[in-house]
Amino acid sequence: MHLRLLSRCMPAAAALLVSLAASADDAAFVVEPWPLAAGDAVAAQPDLSTAPDGALLLSWIERTPQAATSHRFRVVRFAAQHWSEPRDIAAGSDFFVNWADTPHTLALADGSVWAHWLRRNGDGPYDYGIALVRSDDGGATWSAPQRVEPAGAKLDYGFVALWEHAPGSLGIAWLDAREKATPDGADAHAGHAAHGAGGAMTLRAGSYSARIEPTRQWRLDASTCDCCPTAVAMTREGPVLAYRGRSADEIRDIRVVRFGRDGWSAPQTVHDDGWRVAGCPVNGPGIAASGATLAVAWYTEAGGAPSVRLARSDDAGRRFSAPRTVAEGGAIIGHVALAADADRLWLAWLASAEHGQTLWLAVFDAADLRERARLPVAQLRASGAASGLPRLATLDGGAALVWTDVVDGTPRLRGARLRETRTRDLP
Repeated sequence: MHLRLLSRCMPAAAALLVSLAASADDAAFVVEPWPLAAGDAVAAQPDLSTAPDGALLLSWIERTPQAATSHRFRVVRFAAQHWSEPRDIAAGSDFFVNWADTPHTLALADGSVWAHWLRRNGDGPYDYGIALVRSDDGGATWSAPQRVEPAGAKLDYGFVALWEHAPGSLGIAWLDAREKATPDGADAHAGHAAHGAGGAMTLRAGSYSARIEPTRQWRLDASTCDCCPTAVAMTREGPVLAYRGRSADEIRDIRVVRFGRDGWSAPQTVHDDGWRVAGCPVNGPGIAASGATLAVAWYTEAGGAPSVRLARSDDAGRRFSAPRTVAEGGAIIGHVALAADADRLWLAWLASAEHGQTLWLAVFDAADLRERARLPVAQLRASGAASGLPRLATLDGGAALVWTDVVDGTPRLRGARLRETRTRDLP
């Protein structure tokens, strides 16, 4: 396929604006800046989710001006091409703030908005748990926080995924440390090492009623990677959770579990990469669905080379195609994000660059994973974990991206939109 590449500068976001036109069908994809409601606040840990009415919810953690150790968790709504005023979900000095284990927000069909963040539950470096709240007035006011982990529990409980479990009911999954403590109560995996005196991190899930009361809880997998984010997608048959598993001999490939009329399925490996690694790579999967079509993207170093892979299912996650390697080489960082509509899959990932990192985006046909375009969305000044995790959602037939960059030594949120057009419409 012949591609025509155009670029121009976007200084405010240190981004590349690129259009790629396919001569076969005269299609083009154009990246444009997307100014965010967070402005130039010292902010990071973004989350982006789609409400039932098609609006987007953007949330983030922001340092408060009063104290460097105090934070606030904020949310805004994007609809009809406009941002709402930011609302505070929570604020305080007991937040556990981490680049990889980030808060989420979710709007349900009954109009409620749910959110979670992490707060410390002990004195250890990995002692933190999950605070869950609900708003029935669009985020103006929020319920008192509900603790998700067991009362009195310490160690780490996080890497959360949220979905609508039933009308008015929230589904929530998390990585749970209750089985990995040693007899003296210490965390056997605080260094993300191999199996030792304690047990393994587990994947658990629960449901909550509109009164923010727990109604069910399930133990879904007895051994998972300690600190790789989880992800969830809704198929026509129900939610599918994706996460990084962990075998007794330290194979850490991507698994899924599905919820249906018979409850949760047994864990299933998306593809037997066979990546053996004795430490957590802190690199979770992306997952997206439309109807019964489901796709999972992930990072692996199986075979020795860092790569991003993508696999597709036609039956809501029961069986997956052989994966295609989307990107490969020593520069690949991963930290994938995936979104889908009826026709397209949108996949974002990070790669190291000479003076920071590059945020890439590829577009695929949902039916057969044929690649339609690949383009660099932004050149980030951030390096290492400072770039956090990019977030991606479909919007108005295209896609929207949010990420963290470092400007003048402090984190800032940046955004871009991708739209499809015709080559003849390009300037």
